[in-house]
Amino acid sequence: MRDDLPPGQTPTHRFPLFTVDPVAPLAAEAFRLRLLGAVEHRLELGWEDLRALAAEELEHDFHCVTGWTRSGTRWRGVPVARVLELAGPKPEAGWALAWSRGGYSASLPLADLTAPGVLLAWELDGAPLAHEHGGPVRLVVPHRYGWKSVKWLAKIQLSDREVEGYWEMRGYHRRGDPWREERYG
Repeated sequence: MRDDLPPGQTPTHRFPLFTVDPVAPLAAEAFRLRLLGAVEHRLELGWEDLRALAAEELEHDFHCVTGWTRSGTRWRGVPVARVLELAGPKPEAGWALAWSRGGYSASLPLADLTAPGVLLAWELDGAPLAHEHGGPVRLVVPHRYGWKSVKWLAKIQLSDREVEGYWEMRGYHRRGDPWREERYG
């Protein structure tokens, strides 16, 4: 067991695929992200809008709740905090629900969503993000288990209260911290 991995995790070089709500591929130019709920300005960003924001390339380990970790995964995209600044979260906004195009959702405290390293990613390991990994854009929340990193991102809805997402409604832990092995509630 490596001591640089969270408890219960095994390293892999592959990037296994798990999908709850498969959707048809979407051309990047057709991508739209809506930001709504407890925001000062409802916002819709297209592919070019998102790409016009200052991108970052970050390297993180990706931890799946099923027990594998892919170390040194390189993502390129824009920090979620930068995008949310454009919408202006209202003072009461403390939670977010991130939605995929297929209807999958994950609940996150706003502090987790805006933490350093959390991206709206369009590249994986130097290549455009493939459809099977959530392309053209996916949410990447590296300090939580992978179910919080919503594929095929379509909407981020801010709220003054927690609304459970897909796996949270099915007994998974509300926070999902891999270092605390928060797999189930």
